[in-house]
Amino acid sequence: MAPTPIRSLQTLFHSNPLMGGSKNLLVRSSLGTRIPISPYRILQFYTPTRILSQGQRTPSSRYVRGNVKQSGFRSVGPIVPSRTVYTAGVEDSQVHAERLAQLMAKLEKEGILCRSCKPGQYDHLLCPKCEGGSTKETTLSVFIREDAQLALWQCFRGKCGWKGRAEPHKEVKANYVQVNQALKANKEYRVINEEDLQLEPLCEELIGYFAARMISSETLRRNSVMQRKYNNQIVIAFAYRRNGILVGCKYREVSKKFSQERNTERIFYGLDDISQAKDIIIVEGEMDKLSMEEAGFRNCVSVPDGAPAKVSNQIPDEEEDTKFQYLWNCKEYLQKASRIILATDADRPGQALAEELARRLGKERCWRVKWPKKNATDDCKDANEVLMYLGPDVLKEVIENAELYPIRGLFSFSDFFHEIDAYYNGSHGYELGASTGWTAIDELYKVLPGELTIITGVPNSGKSEWIDALMCNINRNEGWKFVLCSMENKVRDHARKLLEKRLKKPFFNARYGGSMERMSSEEFEQGKKWLNDTFHLIRCENDSLPSVNWVLELAKAAVLRYGVRGLVIDPYNELDHQRSSNQTETEYVSQILTKIKRFAQHHSCHVWFVAHPKQLQNWGGGPPNMYDISGSAHFINKCDNGIVIHRNRDVNAGPLDLVQVCVRKVRNKVVGCIGDAHLSYNRITGEFMDVDIEVKKKKAT
Repeated sequence: MAPTPIRSLQTLFHSNPLMGGSKNLLVRSSLGTRIPISPYRILQFYTPTRILSQGQRTPSSRYVRGNVKQSGFRSVGPIVPSRTVYTAGVEDSQVHAERLAQLMAKLEKEGILCRSCKPGQYDHLLCPKCEGGSTKETTLSVFIREDAQLALWQCFRGKCGWKGRAEPHKEVKANYVQVNQALKANKEYRVINEEDLQLEPLCEELIGYFAARMISSETLRRNSVMQRKYNNQIVIAFAYRRNGILVGCKYREVSKKFSQERNTERIFYGLDDISQAKDIIIVEGEMDKLSMEEAGFRNCVSVPDGAPAKVSNQIPDEEEDTKFQYLWNCKEYLQKASRIILATDADRPGQALAEELARRLGKERCWRVKWPKKNATDDCKDANEVLMYLGPDVLKEVIENAELYPIRGLFSFSDFFHEIDAYYNGSHGYELGASTGWTAIDELYKVLPGELTIITGVPNSGKSEWIDALMCNINRNEGWKFVLCSMENKVRDHARKLLEKRLKKPFFNARYGGSMERMSSEEFEQGKKWLNDTFHLIRCENDSLPSVNWVLELAKAAVLRYGVRGLVIDPYNELDHQRSSNQTETEYVSQILTKIKRFAQHHSCHVWFVAHPKQLQNWGGGPPNMYDISGSAHFINKCDNGIVIHRNRDVNAGPLDLVQVCVRKVRNKVVGCIGDAHLSYNRITGEFMDVDIEVKKKKAT
């Protein structure tokens, strides 16, 4: 096969003003020093095989089969001899040797085994990052300056692209920056054309191959799909054009092996078709681009290099974004588009490609497609499969029904229709809340998973006792489990209170039990099992106080491990409230309540949070207000429900066992409303019972 002609290197060197009419390029830095650069480096002529020096015999053919894999692609191009570049002056050999040793040590620290490298020329080694992929190609290009002031390296494997520099002295940094700027400003690509590449019209066999994939000869003609005889076989040639001029060419074997011309500009396939387009379709392969045209969409382009294996952690700078350099090269075309449809493959790499494209193009103007099923079990993988199995009309419908590309944190109501439907149909349960176990309270307040209830009241009003009784009722009626962070209670005392409410008998034979029989040992053992199955405890193992973050982490573990549905934090002032010096208590309270609410919503867990009121001045004996809670008004502002528990202390106002439950806030009208209810407290067992308030008052009088 005849070699591919390229522009004469000698003409390039002597015609380019940066070359200064010589074979060696010297860039003058701001410090006045002259930095030698290989003109072949500027032209970016690279081969995966070792570059031949001037003293080596030139191979019989200028073409070799490239095996540098780049997302499944291989490069084809000429081998260009490297030239040794010499500095203007000669340094002391001892100083030079010491400087070179420093550079070698730094390179070896990076994993680059460079003892065989010679200053002033390019060497190709095995990349320590990607190890040359499966083919173990020596794709790492290493250049050490003749004066040993600087070493540069870059891996030319598409999936790697690792590059860097090493220098023995800091003063060389300015020179390195100037070198890179010079290289970037003078980057040139090969000039190619159909005649030089020996491209031919498609033969009947290849036209038939495309016809089997539902691609017409007219579509092939308009997109200048051709063929080339290469390596004793005929390959399909996809011409990459900008403004009608051939700038690159990609080859595809029938076996779906790809290669492309080396040292050509990376652009979209079909770029001229979107020059004036406001709507753009981006696909993953040339065959998909042709398929889109069969469905009536010419405003479509294909990426040149396939899809990445996974989504990268972050977007690199333009200079380092080698895998997606075609986006930057086609920037002026993409900026005109107001709507970009990402029709990448349905597999994981295809979805990773869609995410990478959307991150760079702006998700706010991106849409995505959902490929239909091609049979009862399998989905179509790409546009060509839709065309082949379902036809152009279905492919057109897929594009017309493209969805907005999801943006994290931005949703439509349709994204939640499944949840709204379940809410309407009562599929999740507790849409109307769980009963408290008291008829009078249920009219005002029911327990809804995912909400925060703030409980307050003056000391010794029975706040903790009421919450314990509420949990016992919900467990008996609904089977809920709970996690308790109750720092005011000793574990044994808390166990006693819960068992008395459960078994309706006193724990001890003591004065407070009166004549009521104590729970038996059998009942006690059954009660212990119930305690262990129903409640889980958050306790500090030392004298330290728990922080809100620590409590929520443990509560999350209890939700996931034991399936608890309720969390009790009792009380607020028993937590560790260290905050930064520039944060007010109001800001701190707002922050922790937000965290608690998010925990409740995310884990569908109801949280009861007990907070004491501040010291009441001139207290008249009535229930306090929710705004009296010590610390911040955010306790009432940010909670879903606010309840005040108040025990009567005035014998003239009614029975002393009368407990007033004041519901002062209910955010969700479905489960309650503001109002007062009364319960009777059994001091022996700790139970709370419904009571007719009028009957109670008459008995008291």
